[in-house]
Amino acid sequence: MAGKRNPWGKPGSSGGNGGGDDGGDGPSDDAPSSGGGSDGPRNPWLPGGGSGGERGGQGDRPRRSASIEDIFKNRGPEGPRRAGGGGGGPNFRMPTGPGGRSLFPLAVAGIVAVWLIFSSVHFIQPQERAIVTWLGGRYSHGLGPGTNFTLPWPLHVVDVENVSEIRLERIPENAQEEKLILTADQNLVDLSYLIRWNIKDLTLYRFQLAEPQDTVNEVAEAAMRAAIAEQNLDTVLTGEGRANIELNVRTNMQAVLDALESGIAVQGIEIEKTDAPAAVIEAFNDVLAARQDAERDMNDARRYEQQQLARAEGEAAAFNNIYEEYRLAPQVTRQRLYYETMEAVLSKTDKTIVEADGVTPYLPLPEIRRHAQEAAATPQAQPAGGQ
Repeated sequence: MAGKRNPWGKPGSSGGNGGGDDGGDGPSDDAPSSGGGSDGPRNPWLPGGGSGGERGGQGDRPRRSASIEDIFKNRGPEGPRRAGGGGGGPNFRMPTGPGGRSLFPLAVAGIVAVWLIFSSVHFIQPQERAIVTWLGGRYSHGLGPGTNFTLPWPLHVVDVENVSEIRLERIPENAQEEKLILTADQNLVDLSYLIRWNIKDLTLYRFQLAEPQDTVNEVAEAAMRAAIAEQNLDTVLTGEGRANIELNVRTNMQAVLDALESGIAVQGIEIEKTDAPAAVIEAFNDVLAARQDAERDMNDARRYEQQQLARAEGEAAAFNNIYEEYRLAPQVTRQRLYYETMEAVLSKTDKTIVEADGVTPYLPLPEIRRHAQEAAATPQAQPAGGQ
């Protein structure tokens, strides 16, 4: 029977197979026996400690326990070597720097420093604003232009927005789509327009409205319908009232958006198209043509009226002048008026009557003048053969 051995110390000297070969000073008789000449528990830190490869040539010779020197002899910089036949398996080694120090802490420190710099320092441009939230949810504070510092991500999440950019909204979005609006005279007009707006308060813009763009469109449509309902169809189509409509829509939109605390500023409204509905466009064009003809006739009548009025005013002024002269010298004025009247009447007749002594009562001056003109128009005959 094999003697009892201590599995953690050197074999005892109480007999058995090779019980006193190694000497040893550790306890030997107190450990439980494995029985039957089989090996007891072995130290895994010794070479070959994980297998029973020392059987055979030496029989059931028990292995000695590992001492502290053996443990540190089989330990490398990276820790205990893997147990096995001679420790020939692959070992993982961390990269080291000068003096055998590991570079892993330095790499981790560099990554952390870069993360802190890029997530804590923020450069905001003059046309930009930013808001800071806790973990991307609850509002913390706002950032203005310049260099700003926050807690690193993800504690502080920074959202930067260009607040000076002019945003455009076209209603309707499709140019081919028909947008009918009722006018004050119960007519329909197909109208499309453009909205220009930007952000004036980023905090209100982000947290006050769920859908800012949809809100702008709905407020603009309500304001445009209210403005068109106050104008007649002719005013809307001819463009005479477009400026007033655009100003009215912008004012009403800004008032509503300010009441909603939307943080949006309306920069302008531009009406792009005003047409009649497609179903009645031909008849509407005929009506417009008739109105243009009527307007032209009215302009001609006004021009004739101005001419006649100017002529009457001139004649009235001339009469007043003559009356003033008549009041100064009535007889002279009467004689001058008589001469002027007779001159105007006799200039249109072919006969001239002169009532004076020694003068032929009838002198056909127009006949004499006509004969003289005919004689002057007839070419004189040239003598033949130069005679």
